[in-house]
Amino acid sequence: MPFGSLWLPVLVATVAVWLASSILHMALKYHKADYKKLPDEDAVAAALGKDAPAPGVYVLPYCADPSQMKEPAIAARYEKGPVAMLTVVRNGPPALGKYLLQWLAFCLLVSFVVGYIARHTLQPGGDLLNVMRITGAAAFLGYGCGYLTDSIWRGAPWSNSLRGLADAAVYALVTGLVFRFLWPGA
Repeated sequence: MPFGSLWLPVLVATVAVWLASSILHMALKYHKADYKKLPDEDAVAAALGKDAPAPGVYVLPYCADPSQMKEPAIAARYEKGPVAMLTVVRNGPPALGKYLLQWLAFCLLVSFVVGYIARHTLQPGGDLLNVMRITGAAAFLGYGCGYLTDSIWRGAPWSNSLRGLADAAVYALVTGLVFRFLWPGA
């Protein structure tokens, strides 16, 4: 099957997921629990602002080489704490328009890969429930697995990942339904 026959479901799924995510994040508000306020935010901001770190991801305590973690001084710093991973972004209000465009591009990438997988595993006019299963499962992997790695490696609370996986399940359902109803030969 030519991939051109899948551009319509790819584009519709992209926009549908983007809209569904807007509804989930603006109407339901359950992601407010993803972030917490520091006890003395002003003091932390003043301490960070003093040296003005460039945007990036920082760890505390920092070890250039994992073997340093065995050194007594470093081990003591880990024990004393705090142990943190800090993401610093550019100063200024959040660039919401830029973030929404990047999210739209990511949705397009996931939908494109879903279409690619579907093209090579499903037949035109095939079982539509199977189309929904395959495309939904592929979309769930694309939208959901990053949350798990954030909890494993970046210390994000597992509750954040569970909320993200719930979102991914909705996006997978939306994607699967779009591909099911717009599948060539349906």
